[in-house]
Amino acid sequence: MSFESLGLMAELHRAVSEKGYSSPTPIQQQAIPTVLEGRDLMGGAQTGTGKTAGFTLPLLQRLMETDVPRKGRRPLRALVLTPTRELAAQVAESVRDYGRYLPLRSTVVFGGVSINPQKMKLIKGVDVLVATPGRLLDHISQRSVNLSNIDILVLDEADRMLDMGFIHDIKKVLALVPQKKQTLLFSATFSNDIKKLANGLLNKPVLIEVARQNAATETVTQVIHPVDKSRKRELLSFLIGSNNWQQVLVFNRTKHGANRLAEQLNKDGITAAAIHGNKSQGARTRALADFKAGSVRVLVATDIAARGIDIDQLPHVVNFELPNVAEDYVHRIGRTGRAGNEGEAMSLVCVDELKLLKDIEKLINREIPKEVIDGYTPDPSIKAEPITRGGNRGGGNRSRGQQTNTSKRRSGNGNSKKTPRPGKNARRKTADVNGNKAASPWQKRSSKQNRTRDAA
Repeated sequence: MSFESLGLMAELHRAVSEKGYSSPTPIQQQAIPTVLEGRDLMGGAQTGTGKTAGFTLPLLQRLMETDVPRKGRRPLRALVLTPTRELAAQVAESVRDYGRYLPLRSTVVFGGVSINPQKMKLIKGVDVLVATPGRLLDHISQRSVNLSNIDILVLDEADRMLDMGFIHDIKKVLALVPQKKQTLLFSATFSNDIKKLANGLLNKPVLIEVARQNAATETVTQVIHPVDKSRKRELLSFLIGSNNWQQVLVFNRTKHGANRLAEQLNKDGITAAAIHGNKSQGARTRALADFKAGSVRVLVATDIAARGIDIDQLPHVVNFELPNVAEDYVHRIGRTGRAGNEGEAMSLVCVDELKLLKDIEKLINREIPKEVIDGYTPDPSIKAEPITRGGNRGGGNRSRGQQTNTSKRRSGNGNSKKTPRPGKNARRKTADVNGNKAASPWQKRSSKQNRTRDAA
């Protein structure tokens, strides 16, 4: 199947061809004709499936089907809401690239940068606006944008917007757009909250799912490396150096932890940069650009800051710390193995995180293989400690929306002080410092599932 067969106009097909795409992805094959028909859509797709083009291309064509004002201020007709600055910038770039041969204007607004240049562009008039909820409300309060003429509304990564606490901001925006409009909602997972939002927003939507609900991407090789918490950084440096990895995205739970890890890696001689909500937008943009260009080997990111990072053929993702919310694991590893390419996702897991690991494996309905790296076998005498569950999930684009969904926060809290007991089928024992046999909390599964890889 080609893009032409989907009914796209020549200008759009030309732009797609210049980006090097010849065949539409499954989500594009289903979404583009649906949007062109004017139907509401509820799309379930993991990252890296091509969903941005899936709604951007038909959105542009729909706008061209009505008269485009050549003079004067243009009414805003299409609005795309995204949870983070990086994702907003990525979507805006797609709108610009795919619409390069069309007489349409577009812009993007998000926090962390001056609002005045954004106001100037909005006052001149645009056809398509890509925005984060908080900054959009700022512009609405300053009367630099009018939503009364919106024909098409897109909620991209709606699950993440709810996780970040943007539901109230979204409701304020929805109250300002016309009731009669075409609405497109995309989400990696379909939680009860997402379904509730969709039921109140969409009109007889077409449901499109190109991946199993809450499934980890099939193109990503997943592995767990058991290791003591105090040796995680040492193991990470060893893996990067011994395997000569040149581009690695590393996830940390907190902003402070991301900064500290990036500093430690640089001291180890591995160029690294951190990206999170406390960084200025300029610093985040530079770090991402350096990572893409190859001048930085390791990008250490928090969950929210990493949303929207789109890097072709990113080979390695490392979970330096497992996420508190199991669904975030799926989003993290979805940064690699995109659009059919193969990728590798490794998780450095200490005894404190065994409860989080159990929640993840339950979510993806599979047991992740365990490989103990020679020289980094966990000390079985170390007991599990509670994981601090502060409200810091890595930072988004404004403080008003940082609360985590309550039901999500209860999942995988890792607060048990008890050391996970070994399963009754466990046979392997590890000697403690005194030479005594001690049952390792990792021996919950058969020895065949715990392999040791030669460090050499």
